[in-house]
Amino acid sequence: MSNERKEHAHGHHHDHGHGHHHDHDHEMSELSDIDLRVRALESLLIDKGYIDPQALDVLIETYETKVGPRNGVHVVAKAWHDPKFKQWLLDDADAAIGSLGYVGRQGEHMVVVENTPDTHNMVVCTLCSCYPWPVLGLPPVWYKSAPYRSRSVIDPRGVLKEFGVQLPDSTKITVWDSTAEIRYLVLPMRPDATQGWTEEQLSALVTRNSMIGCGLAIDPADLRE
Repeated sequence: MSNERKEHAHGHHHDHGHGHHHDHDHEMSELSDIDLRVRALESLLIDKGYIDPQALDVLIETYETKVGPRNGVHVVAKAWHDPKFKQWLLDDADAAIGSLGYVGRQGEHMVVVENTPDTHNMVVCTLCSCYPWPVLGLPPVWYKSAPYRSRSVIDPRGVLKEFGVQLPDSTKITVWDSTAEIRYLVLPMRPDATQGWTEEQLSALVTRNSMIGCGLAIDPADLRE
């Protein structure tokens, strides 16, 4: 199936001109400098025995996969539970997300796109790894990988299958390209059989991958006691 692209309502499109490259180059250079400093400090602390490298790996993994996405989980669960907040989120994501206190660098301008039975949204950054840190934490390693960045645009349905997601042929797949100016968050479909659930109960069904669009919300039947 050929990939279908949507333009942002204010005229944003898949155009990586000089301005976009400049922003990314600056961002990548800045991150590279920070990365070098962190690595040097990390090596020094390990050499002096102040930190255990294995414990550090666990800490990073925890922040990346458990702590990081919690803000986004809160946003999605609240949108599922509160129709007014959901509409606010879709109309003005910056204000709605900011009302929950989730603001900061790498999330300057947010756009929330909603999955429906007819349309499934995926998020990628084709040039590097722009990602909504305030709501999803650190990007997973695969999000930054060249195969994901290129193949999500060329064959999104095939990439979804590799993540275990098989959609009906009738479902349109739209790929959104994050930039230094705009970060996207997917609002997954609320699972069936959750009528009357509290916001806290709904939170258990939201996954990081479902907010990137390479996964779906958890089926209530799959929850373990």
